[in-house]
Amino acid sequence: MTASNNTPNGAGAANSDLLTRRQAAAYLGIAEQTLAVWKCTGRYHLPWIKIGRLVRYRKQDLDAFIARHAEGTEHPAFMFRDIANGRAIGGQQ
Repeated sequence: MTASNNTPNGAGAANSDLLTRRQAAAYLGIAEQTLAVWKCTGRYHLPWIKIGRLVRYRKQDLDAFIARHAEGTEHPAFMFRDIANGRAIGGQQ
């Protein structure tokens, strides 16, 4: 074991794409508790990995989640309508 590698047999390098809930929340720019709620309620399809009692998220799954939201596939514009005025909210008419 070297000073720069605190895990035996390089295990840290093998799991470098696995993020803790705190790291994943920071990566997404949301609160840690929000990510926990999403997991429990299944609000969004965001795969997670259970290792013992710990939950981990793959960076590639987080990137895919971001891409889905950037493309607008999670929330179509028709879901965000100003009912009183009959127009879409968010700049779309």
